[in-house]
Amino acid sequence: MTTSPDLKSPTGCPVTGLAAGFDPFGAEYQAHPGVSMADARTEEPVFYSPELDYWVVTRYDDVKEIFKDTETFSASITLDQITPSTEETIGILIEHGFNPGLALVNEDGESHRERRKAHQGPFKGKEVEALLPRIQELVGSYVDTFVKKGRADLMADLFQEAPITIALIFMGIPDEDIAACRQFTLDQTVFMYGRPSPEEQKQVASNLGRYWEFTGELVEKIQQNADGPGWLPHLIRESQDKPGLFGENELQTTALAGLVAAHETTTNASGNAMRALLENPETWERVCADPALIPKAVEESLRYDGSVAAWRRLAVKETTVGGVTIPAGGKIMMITSSANHDEAVFEDPEVFDIDRDRPNRHMTFGFGAHACMGATLARQEMRIFIEELAKRLPHMRLVEDQEITYLPNTSFRGPLNLLVEWDPQLNPVPADRP
Repeated sequence: MTTSPDLKSPTGCPVTGLAAGFDPFGAEYQAHPGVSMADARTEEPVFYSPELDYWVVTRYDDVKEIFKDTETFSASITLDQITPSTEETIGILIEHGFNPGLALVNEDGESHRERRKAHQGPFKGKEVEALLPRIQELVGSYVDTFVKKGRADLMADLFQEAPITIALIFMGIPDEDIAACRQFTLDQTVFMYGRPSPEEQKQVASNLGRYWEFTGELVEKIQQNADGPGWLPHLIRESQDKPGLFGENELQTTALAGLVAAHETTTNASGNAMRALLENPETWERVCADPALIPKAVEESLRYDGSVAAWRRLAVKETTVGGVTIPAGGKIMMITSSANHDEAVFEDPEVFDIDRDRPNRHMTFGFGAHACMGATLARQEMRIFIEELAKRLPHMRLVEDQEITYLPNTSFRGPLNLLVEWDPQLNPVPADRP
């Protein structure tokens, strides 16, 4: 293993060529994070990246242990920016009063446990089940708009549209605020997990600042009538019943960060799932012929190419991960996509196999105290998407020679476009034919 003699880790060890060359914004990582880390999993499963100033962890067991050990590894940096803001960008945010606080995902300890418990009501199985008829109706209506055309962009025409509406329904946000909310999710992903240029930072910061002001108004609006269904009304009622549990800032931060959690990850996961299915036509044919296979297809797609590629933690004390010493204050990037492709856990991990034994061991939804509360809703949405497309467009195929690209960032992953085509005269549902 070669080293870069001029580069040292914070513990004084030489940085290897593999570590020095790690670039999560580069073409290889963006093409598929899990696959790109295969050499690291074998040669250097834990390494220090001088480019990011993060310790990078690639193996399944190490990632799982970090998720489990909340005493040693703090979630406090989860929402920190990968690329630091310029002074001008910080000034723009200050002008808008941008000051998000804790949002469960970056909270630790007893306060996290108490607030997480208070959040859970809308995420319970029976609450999600009650939403399913409306979700099915909504997804069907979006498919109606393109089923007779013979060509569609599944991202623009379905996956970027339906989940945002579902998320807003789930959160209890009024319908008229959809457009502003959707643009924000893209801005936040770039701002926190991407590498925007100084000019891009200014534009994104301006948009985020305006959205922060908007979320404050949104919380005030819902507080006027918090009796309805939805995540935010539920939290407002909890804050009224338990004074001090949620302040105005926490409610506003939930409106800010919660939308990405409730929408963007499902959008991306659905796009990744349909790409994997259509790139494996024999599997797609099986799923279309037997809808009972769809839950297995959902789970395998979450492992094979999940919408969350990485999570971050802060070592609060000196510790050892995979035999490597990480100092107190060391920032850690867990490549969950790499964990999902760990050969020690998943046989032939680069194969998309819906018959795989226990694919739900994947780390896409995290693990332990910070496991994704919305996992049940996400799985159900993905199931309904695949079910509707399998029923109405089983002859659909990917447009040949298209370039499938991703928004460059370290952590969230989904195709920007996914072009498909079919012969509408062959649509199996007579009403769907031109």
